[in-house]
Amino acid sequence: MGNGATEDSVAMLRMEHEYKNALLVEQPNRDFAYVICRQFLFDVYHQLLLKELMSSKNERISAIAHKSIKEVDYHVDFSSTWMKRLGDGTDESNKRLSEAMGFLWRYSMELFEPTETETLIAEMSVGPDLGELKPVYLEKVKEVLNESNIELPEKTTFQYGGKTGRHTEYMGYILAEFQYMQRAYPNMQW
Repeated sequence: MGNGATEDSVAMLRMEHEYKNALLVEQPNRDFAYVICRQFLFDVYHQLLLKELMSSKNERISAIAHKSIKEVDYHVDFSSTWMKRLGDGTDESNKRLSEAMGFLWRYSMELFEPTETETLIAEMSVGPDLGELKPVYLEKVKEVLNESNIELPEKTTFQYGGKTGRHTEYMGYILAEFQYMQRAYPNMQW
């Protein structure tokens, strides 16, 4: 790993700004509607990404994508079905899902904002051009939302930064829980 880094130090001892993840995935589990909505928004992206990675020039990446796609297809089916159940269920479940979409949608477009690395791997045909995935993503999301009786928020100020290390306030709580043992008992062996 270089510089004496181990799997544990990379996973559990990095500082918040050293994590490069989309802001969407660090949002809290406020209720079941938030969990399902966040999962759905990510699942659709993940499925599109893996389908493209199946054609990667990198054989290992292609093989991983081929092996993973069935599981991700299941996740898309699961979260899409729950979106429809909640959205087309009771007035209360529809209200909660609408609220969740209103909150979470602002984090979804960061998935398609390429970092320098993502741009480079697209140019090398190792990974996809994220911009080309966006219209397909929007179409799929709108299709499920239509069946769910949920509207996309009209006026949204999209949030970006997680993929470059700038996170929401929730990331600190996630890391505090995740890193507790390693920080409380330094150099602990598993």
